[in-house]
Amino acid sequence: MSVLPERLDLASVPGLMSRADALAAGGTLDLSGVREVDSAGVAFLVELQRRAQRQQRTLAFTGAGEGLRRLAAFFELDTLLKLA
Repeated sequence: MSVLPERLDLASVPGLMSRADALAAGGTLDLSGVREVDSAGVAFLVELQRRAQRQQRTLAFTGAGEGLRRLAAFFELDTLLKLA
């Protein structure tokens, strides 16, 4: 299981892109440590989900906080991301 950093935002996402394929292949991402998230962070999670699908893998997200859940719902991506 992979863990994402405390901030998942416009400032941190570019630095995570080099790990995107590995994160997408990991099977499960722990989001419990993510405290700050913005639209770039949500877009990054969508990109990870797409990469996992291209690799014919399943990617699960666990430990999503209320802020991330609300933001995903606002963008109508909660069904796609299946945040737990």
